[in-house]
Amino acid sequence: MPSTTELTHAYLSKHPSIKDCLKQGIVNYSKLSRKIAKELDIEKQTSIEAILIACRRYEDKLQKDQQLEKEIMDILQHSELEIKNKIVVAIIDKQHSMRSVIELEKRIRGAADTFYAIEGTKVITIIISEKYLDELNTYFDRAIKNSTKNLAMITIKSPKNLETTPGVLSYIYSLFGEHGINIVETMSCWTDTIFVISKDDISDVMNFLHL
Repeated sequence: MPSTTELTHAYLSKHPSIKDCLKQGIVNYSKLSRKIAKELDIEKQTSIEAILIACRRYEDKLQKDQQLEKEIMDILQHSELEIKNKIVVAIIDKQHSMRSVIELEKRIRGAADTFYAIEGTKVITIIISEKYLDELNTYFDRAIKNSTKNLAMITIKSPKNLETTPGVLSYIYSLFGEHGINIVETMSCWTDTIFVISKDDISDVMNFLHL
């Protein structure tokens, strides 16, 4: 059976509004503890004091998280955004396509243009400019399992301490989720974090990233 601390922390983690109040230090712990005990129906199994102590421990954790959040925000404030539109993402059957992927990569990189390939167990995801769509179809024909046009690629170029600061990427992903932005594809390379989204979502992303 979960302990009082575990039950309390699980409850608090599911209530963002209460978490925000804990961060700001504006919570009446006695009332909160009675509320938790009543809603979890554990008034007979534990004491209000035990729940109160668990709440304070949770607040201590949130304060540490808040300090980390400041470090994350500092990294983002020193990051730069690069946006490219007219991007297409294609899912390619991996079985008979590796040689064609290499040939297409040489062709596009030779023109100093955008090319990314992500290899999975059964497919390869290719991210290129839409102007190479005809060549993509020529190279792969029926090997293309799916392709999506009218996309944009956003690259966040961050300082080097990105790789030693926990939570940066999860924070960025949470922003996309909170604003209802679907991420078609994502990848990272050291201090570059890349997101492929619908071109219609560019302005919304710019608003909430505001780097």
